[in-house]
Amino acid sequence: MLLKRLLLVLLLLIMANVSVAAKFDHTVWDNLLQDHVHMIREGQASQVDYQSFLQQRKVLHSYLSQLSAVTQQEFSTWSKAERLAFLINAYNAYTVELILTRYPKLDSIKDLGSLLRSPWKQSFIPLFGKTVSLDDIEHGMIRKVGDYNEPRIHFAVNCASIGCPALLNEAFTADKLEQQLETVTNSFLRDRTRNRYNPRTRRIEISKIFDWYKKDFESGWGGWHKLDQFLVQYADSLGDTDEVKQQLMTGGLRISYINYDWKLNGTQ
Repeated sequence: MLLKRLLLVLLLLIMANVSVAAKFDHTVWDNLLQDHVHMIREGQASQVDYQSFLQQRKVLHSYLSQLSAVTQQEFSTWSKAERLAFLINAYNAYTVELILTRYPKLDSIKDLGSLLRSPWKQSFIPLFGKTVSLDDIEHGMIRKVGDYNEPRIHFAVNCASIGCPALLNEAFTADKLEQQLETVTNSFLRDRTRNRYNPRTRRIEISKIFDWYKKDFESGWGGWHKLDQFLVQYADSLGDTDEVKQQLMTGGLRISYINYDWKLNGTQ
């Protein structure tokens, strides 16, 4: 009887370890990103080699098939970090796939839309047994109130445009998610083409992302209730001098928003 109990305990431990190890493997996507995404300006931005991506489109499709094979029930058993990393990677991978449907005959992701429907509203993604759009993933899943409550995702999901935060050249994973979110946030805020202090107007000029998604930064996520409070947390990245950093800390700077550059983030 004792031996049977020990064997049962051992079997349960083996099953538990298999379950833990059975989390989604993003290696294929990680390899593609390392091969075809080039970080520039010390990681503040990136350029995507869509031509070389095109040559490995079958490999990309194998990863997309892996994503689509995940069921809603399976997804729901994962940790919060595992789920969020999966959705960020899915959004970015399907954005690349959308670009490849017409590349190189486009100058912007917006060329893939029309007057009646934006490219982000096109339902072409088989996920969790449904056919969804990029908007469904970003706004209906990632930004769904109460699920992840994470404003830094706006620096992780990529819209294939120069004005967008960099497409990171590695896959997001649960074990590195916090570090990766901090990296992409700080890197974006250090980019003076998109976030800067203007000494002439004495204003902080920041990306339109902060305007479009202001409520995400002010809804109490991370303890922030005003956009200023979020920016203060990253004063070292946003400000170039101690004076600017101090003014950020005290809320003494007015905010302006920089026009967004929708040109494709491809290699030059």
